[in-house]
Amino acid sequence: MANESALRTTPVTDYQLEDQIGYLLRRAHQRATAIFVERMAATELTPTQWAVLFKLGEVGEISQNSLGRLVAMDFATLQGVVKRLTQRKLIVRTRDPHDGRRLVLRLTEDGEAIVAENIGIGHGISRETLGPLSPRERETLTKLLRRIM
Repeated sequence: MANESALRTTPVTDYQLEDQIGYLLRRAHQRATAIFVERMAATELTPTQWAVLFKLGEVGEISQNSLGRLVAMDFATLQGVVKRLTQRKLIVRTRDPHDGRRLVLRLTEDGEAIVAENIGIGHGISRETLGPLSPRERETLTKLLRRIM
């Protein structure tokens, strides 16, 4: 059998994947997503769908482009999310009466109900995701993440 060091294709350095910010953020995101999926299973919503519904509930009627900026989604992703939520009759998409080129979105009554019924679960997801941290660490992590966005 060949010597393991002869098979190595990259030089040995002090670089450790497990210490890299991208790796750590991806793992943290995986944890948050798994908790979200478990806690919100009854809604059959994805985290991106929840973000769109919640933000629409918060701001009311808004253009699709403006919503995309608020929830940090590119056009293609948002378009797919809007299509699925429209099919589920949780949002409605109409032409802006003042600018026929612009689409505006708003929650339906069912959309409003699903947001109202699940806000507490949303808070719980964040609490559980950050559960291993002290309250001070949670606050610090949140502040630091906002600074690098």
